[in-house]
Amino acid sequence: MIQRMPISRHIIVVIVLCIAGASRLSLAQALEPTSRPTDKAVDPSFVDVPDDPNLPRVLLIGDSISMGYTIPVREMLKGKANVHRPPANCGQTQRGLDQLDKWLGNGKWDVIHFNFGLHDLKYLDASGKYVDPSKGKQVAPPEVYEKNLRELVARLKKTGAKLIFATTTPVPAGTLGRVEGDEVRYNKVAARVMADTGVAIDDLHAVAMKDQQTIQRPRNVHFTPEGYKMLAASAAASIERALQGP
Repeated sequence: MIQRMPISRHIIVVIVLCIAGASRLSLAQALEPTSRPTDKAVDPSFVDVPDDPNLPRVLLIGDSISMGYTIPVREMLKGKANVHRPPANCGQTQRGLDQLDKWLGNGKWDVIHFNFGLHDLKYLDASGKYVDPSKGKQVAPPEVYEKNLRELVARLKKTGAKLIFATTTPVPAGTLGRVEGDEVRYNKVAARVMADTGVAIDDLHAVAMKDQQTIQRPRNVHFTPEGYKMLAASAAASIERALQGP
């Protein structure tokens, strides 16, 4: 004989399950890469495209923000340049130093548009999870970031490509594992490095700040589709200038 759960008890169970599900959803939304791919999916930006031998070659290096604007940049520069990127979230400067030779490959690059910052300024615990800054350790403090960035620029210059550094986009209030506005400190460091080394700057931070409330997700470093298009427009314009310049 089947025993039936009292209606009142059944309602309580349903409410508890809903609350638990909502809590898991909130946690999932707080953790990176949020709108970016997991290990079970291949981000469309990772799919390489064949080269048109009559066009210059452009390489985009950067984290999940650059992944978001890769395809729009490719579309905006269609017929003007071959636009590629490593099939990876390029992460922090140390990962750049470790993986740069692999990302550059053996081909010639005419322009390299690159960024490092959001993953250097984040705070992680001993297990590598995003945590409140008071409970974690910063991946690369500003002095380490500067040292790594100078080495990266020196190595990128050896390619003979025209270099463009994209400033790090905003860290909104309430973002897990990061401090609101911390990117400003890192962009000042980057600006000094680029001035010393003669590297052009694409100020994506300024672009994002103009309409941050509408194009960037709340408590999240990522952007809406429209936001990525705005970043892409700036990146594409800076690349075109580099291709047309001396």
